[in-house]
Amino acid sequence: MKRLNKGSVFLLLGGVALVAVGCAPMKPADQEIGGLAPEPVPTMAPPPPTPPPPLPSAPPPGYAPAARMAMARPPVPVQQGDSYQAVEENAVKAVAEAPVSTFSVDVDTASYANIRRFLEQGSLPPPDAVRVEEVVNYFRYDYPVSKVKAKPFNPVVAVYPSPWRQGAEIVHVGLAAYDVPAEARPPANLVFLVDVSGSMDAPDRLPLVKRSLRMMLDGLRDDDRIALVTYAGESRTILPLTPGKDRALIADAIDKLGAGGGTGGQGGLTAAYALAEGAAGEGRVSRVILATDGDFNLGISDPKKLAEFVAGYREKGVALTVLGVGRGNYRDDVAQALAQAGNGQAVYVDTLHEARRALREQLGGTLLTVANDVKIQVEFNPARVAEYRLIGYETRMLRNQDFNDDKVDAGDVGAGHRVTALYEIVAPDSKARLLDPSRYQPEGKGKAAPAGAGNEIAFLKLRWKAPGAKDSQLVTRPITSKDRVPSLDQAGTEVRFAAAAAAYGQKLRGSSFVKDYPWVAVEALASGARGTDPNGERAEFLRLVKLAGALDKR
Repeated sequence: MKRLNKGSVFLLLGGVALVAVGCAPMKPADQEIGGLAPEPVPTMAPPPPTPPPPLPSAPPPGYAPAARMAMARPPVPVQQGDSYQAVEENAVKAVAEAPVSTFSVDVDTASYANIRRFLEQGSLPPPDAVRVEEVVNYFRYDYPVSKVKAKPFNPVVAVYPSPWRQGAEIVHVGLAAYDVPAEARPPANLVFLVDVSGSMDAPDRLPLVKRSLRMMLDGLRDDDRIALVTYAGESRTILPLTPGKDRALIADAIDKLGAGGGTGGQGGLTAAYALAEGAAGEGRVSRVILATDGDFNLGISDPKKLAEFVAGYREKGVALTVLGVGRGNYRDDVAQALAQAGNGQAVYVDTLHEARRALREQLGGTLLTVANDVKIQVEFNPARVAEYRLIGYETRMLRNQDFNDDKVDAGDVGAGHRVTALYEIVAPDSKARLLDPSRYQPEGKGKAAPAGAGNEIAFLKLRWKAPGAKDSQLVTRPITSKDRVPSLDQAGTEVRFAAAAAAYGQKLRGSSFVKDYPWVAVEALASGARGTDPNGERAEFLRLVKLAGALDKR
């Protein structure tokens, strides 16, 4: 599917947001490489235990026959409260029956910040609010970064003992996208699309949005151009595209925003897309940033229909990114539907700290896409693997035939973004097996393996398109016994921290796969892999693990 860098859209939604040539196997901890060693269902979330607090501030530092699709239950009415798409956790697959797993990458981080909001209010998040891949991908892992723009990924792989299941192993796949220095990125056209409906009249909504946009404004260049569109009962263009050097004028327009009225999201989206598409030019990046709590109660309000509307503009080269705010009626299902349909990123902003992280520190990845339709496919060797389970990515599963079909949309990756995927695997002779062997499909047999593939655990394939290209590119990498480290302690800090993040996410979902892995073990695993932690995000994660452990009485 063709996507041009010349047009894309941001959406702020209330209450959010292989072998590649030269790729080396993961090394043990004493030989680390870049720090890495060997129809949707709205469900009612529990109401917050306390009234909304003052304007948030920074927290303390510190499938397919071969792969079943995630199950989504039909929508149910919600009178009050947040709403989420209900998804069934990925099941264990028998390699003899389904040896291939295919999914789209995901760089969203909305789930992590939303989870933090629940924990800090003194309650566990509803299970459907937890998307484990977004928890894992929240952190910026020290993976080797590709230096070649034409090959934006330099994958790394590690295989190590599962921390929570004796006899099982984790296959860790990490990607670090090609990065672009701030001064080298193309100038941007940004259309801020802000929800000013009555539901945004709360300290953690419009006021937080205004301060977030002001913060983002400070990180833009003089040759960038900014427009401001608002919507409530109707849409209004408050500020036409204005040069970034006129910061005082832009800031004044942002400061004067006020909330009131119903929410007519469709009109605002139409106006913002028209501006983004009309302003696009060669050599410029055009995006629209919509800030909302997602409480669309006028115009198109069904998430599926909204997604179809957004997807129509995606075909014209305009992408949509969602930045969400608010609590109590946060429409996470809408945010996710829009971001996925619009080839954008969903971010949940609960504090100014999170706004700074998403809109300043990671601005390049937010503005500049380096790879479109990024898909991952893994084929497991039945002689080495009997069962596997993909941890997370339930809403991103693809049919196996979709991998080679360039018409099938998948996630986009921005400059400098990190992507991590984890599989839990079990060998044919392991006592940790959960599924009975097939009576009629002998394990470890089939067509002859390629020459030299005897030590392969799996085969990794990565497919993507260069921005604006119609045809995809492919890199492959065998995952072999050379990628295996004998103990968890010998895995690098980045690998172990990702495992801790995955355990945290699974436990918050109430996953049966980690029910016997205590919170203190999650904390110990994360603490031992904290690393340098320059921004205090891993220290904050440890604090959240302790909070979750204290609140979890299951």
